[in-house]
Amino acid sequence: MKDRYIFPAFFCYDLKDQVGVVFHDLPGCVSQGDNDEDALRMAREGLSLHLWGMEEDNDEIPEPTPTKELKPEIDQTVVLIDVFMPPFRERMNNKAVTKTVTVPRWLDLEAKAAELNYSQVLQDGLMTRLGIQRKISNRRKRKVMV
Repeated sequence: MKDRYIFPAFFCYDLKDQVGVVFHDLPGCVSQGDNDEDALRMAREGLSLHLWGMEEDNDEIPEPTPTKELKPEIDQTVVLIDVFMPPFRERMNNKAVTKTVTVPRWLDLEAKAAELNYSQVLQDGLMTRLGIQRKISNRRKRKVMV
């Protein structure tokens, strides 16, 4: 896993009022934007998500094709897209997921009366069971799981 990736993308101008983005080396990694700036932003987000998914699946990430070897069509241009993965990985790893739990009605009534937050109680219980400590991130001064 690398911290920074740089991949060439084709910006395609054959779409009406849109700029398409296609990554030659990453089949299925496509994006689009309303203009060049939007396309660049969306390309970075799409590339980050695609590479993160490949990392999660333990897929081999290919070496990018050198730009001099790429042959854009008349309505395309090659743009290098770079992504810095550590903050993206942190964002994805701390993203909330929804879980459905079942508790007896009497326990639900007691929890509501005590004004308990089910999500916090579940997180605390899972961390205790797994032996995970909560620490404060210096960068953001917010609680994150380690």
